[in-house]
Amino acid sequence: MSQAPESAENPETVETRGDERVDLLRADTNNDGRTDVWVVDTDGDGKADLFQFDTDGDGEVDITMVDIDEDGTPDEVVDGDGGLPPEQHSPTVQV
Repeated sequence: MSQAPESAENPETVETRGDERVDLLRADTNNDGRTDVWVVDTDGDGKADLFQFDTDGDGEVDITMVDIDEDGTPDEVVDGDGGLPPEQHSPTVQV
């Protein structure tokens, strides 16, 4: 399990199942060209255990939820990115 280091900007950190970050899903929910939802697998088992949301459209993570036991119920919810900022990707492409 991995725990993100605390920073002065984002004091709340979350513990994850693993040290990987595989984005299973990224979504632009308000069609502004920026990702608003990240669904992540941190331990390589193909199941989502980290969920991050940009609720105000500024391109930054506002809420992070972790499902450590992968039972579908969040085990921890924190403000901000939980010490795990998303990787920079090219803008979301609409098809």
